[in-house]
Amino acid sequence: MRFGIAIPQFYADGEFDPAAFRAYFARAEELNFDSAWALEQVLGTSRQLGPMEAMTYAAACTQRLRLGCVVFVTPLHQPVHLAKSLSTLDQLSRGRVDVGIGTGGQRRPFAAFGASPDRYVARFTEGLAVMKALWTQPRVTLDGEFWQLRNAAMEPKPFQKPHPPVWFGGSAPAALRRAVRLGDGFFGAGSSSTDQFAEQVTVVREALAEAGRDPASFPVAKRVYIAIDADAGRARARVNDGLERIYGARIPAIEAGAVAGTRDDCLRELRRVAEAGAELILFTPLSGQAEQMEQLAAEIMPELG
Repeated sequence: MRFGIAIPQFYADGEFDPAAFRAYFARAEELNFDSAWALEQVLGTSRQLGPMEAMTYAAACTQRLRLGCVVFVTPLHQPVHLAKSLSTLDQLSRGRVDVGIGTGGQRRPFAAFGASPDRYVARFTEGLAVMKALWTQPRVTLDGEFWQLRNAAMEPKPFQKPHPPVWFGGSAPAALRRAVRLGDGFFGAGSSSTDQFAEQVTVVREALAEAGRDPASFPVAKRVYIAIDADAGRARARVNDGLERIYGARIPAIEAGAVAGTRDDCLRELRRVAEAGAELILFTPLSGQAEQMEQLAAEIMPELG
């Protein structure tokens, strides 16, 4: 079992403390977290720093932690620019980048990004093909539906060869099968309940078997929104308040996917997450992140590891 921790991103104007950010990551490495992961939310009322910039700052503060985002909603990105940014960060971090991607669904604000919701899945798939080609080929010629490249080169390539691991988010069976077909791992969303995650893992494993892929070569992870407190009611209130800030409303189905309560409450549910198939659990406290990280390392990880 491996454990990730959330990259701190929730800051109002002027609140960011560089020294505290550096200290958080120094401690995360001391506590033997495997990786640190960002969220992406460009538009919205949640006061949230951009993932690429937060990952880059974190890379400068760390020596061994792997760094990722789950997920970049890639149909809203220009894939040439995204490929370049990720390749650059992989070089700067000496090969510590993981790339999480997802379609984001049809309800995203496509028009704000100069895109159309029409054929957004095709846009997602073609964008990934563009990025992989730029990461692995000396020259790229591609005549796509959305993007066209003529003898295009991008240097330097990523530090990791052939490219950084690509994790897929998603929940629908078609998305999970696409993950197996095109990706290097599956990352269950924090908004999914443990039962939903277990069903998703079943589909992933069936698709791996059908494709003849070794499950050991395709890791499975789960983001878990979490709050630990001696007062279970207070823990639940804290995590629900945090989710409301992110999603802009109280959404019972999303709240049901979070883990909150006493140490024993959290351990019980996290064991279910592991039994459902998670090989990496990404802990995402939504308040008191440094203090919650200490509790997770002291009280939870030894019991799950």
